[in-house]
Amino acid sequence: MLDDTCLETAVLSDALPDIPIETKSAADGAIASGDTDQAAQTRRPRRYRAKRTTSDRVREALLELAEGRATLLTHEESSWNSITFSGTRHEVMLDFDGPSAASAGERFIAALPDHEFTIPGQLVADATIREVDHRFGVEERLVVTAVMLLLEDR
Repeated sequence: MLDDTCLETAVLSDALPDIPIETKSAADGAIASGDTDQAAQTRRPRRYRAKRTTSDRVREALLELAEGRATLLTHEESSWNSITFSGTRHEVMLDFDGPSAASAGERFIAALPDHEFTIPGQLVADATIREVDHRFGVEERLVVTAVMLLLEDR
C-alpha cells in the first residue's frame, strides 16, 4: 500500500505527465513516478542563487574602479524621494593600505566624478569624494569616503 506522499505524487504524475515533479531526492522521485535509475540521476536539485541588489552592484563597481586594491570598510544606503525622482544615496568608505594601493586610491579619487557607471536600472546622478584621510610613512594608508546618488531608471 502506498503512503500519502507517494499517492499524491502518483496522482499528479498521471494527471500531468509532461511536467517534471520536484521531490526531496532524486531516488524518491524515481520510485514515485516510475522513472528508471538513469533518469533519476539526471535530475538535480535547484541551487539557491541570491539576487544581487543595487547595493551589491554599487560596491562591485566601486571596487572595480579601485583596481581591486581597496578594502570595503563601510557602506551605508538611504533612500530618498523628490517630486519627480526617487533613488538611493550610497556612502562607501574604502581603505587603500600600502604605497601601491594608495597610488590606486589617488587614481580612484581622480576618476570617480567623471566615471560612467553601468548599474542596471539605475542612473548615477552624482559621484563625489566626501572625505580623504591619507597617512604617510612606513605604513602608508589612504581611507576614502565616496558618496553616490542613484536615480531609478524607469
